[in-house]
Amino acid sequence: MDKYAELQARVNLLEYHQRLLLKMLSAPNLEFYRLVIENGISEQEVQAFNKLCEEMNKKMEEQKAEGFINFHPLFNEFLYSLPAKFDVKEVIQTCLNQRLYEPLFREFHKCL
Repeated sequence: MDKYAELQARVNLLEYHQRLLLKMLSAPNLEFYRLVIENGISEQEVQAFNKLCEEMNKKMEEQKAEGFINFHPLFNEFLYSLPAKFDVKEVIQTCLNQRLYEPLFREFHKCL
């Protein structure tokens, strides 16, 4: 990556984190956003995380419809797919606190 592209990537990251900070000013309980900023996670990484959560949520709903009550295999799949920058315990707790994908993370919290 050349210096210009690297600099542009850093500016984009700062702009994204600034937008999150502005949201947090009016709602300080947005703990997942704090986690994103503290770990230097990019907007693209958050979008990939959201896509992963949507897929996991859909799979969980399908499994519930089939009568599943144990979601450890789904949790393990989530762990395997979670970007290395994320700590799974922190992610689950902050998402629950921010009410993101609540049914999914309530089930995953049981797997910790």
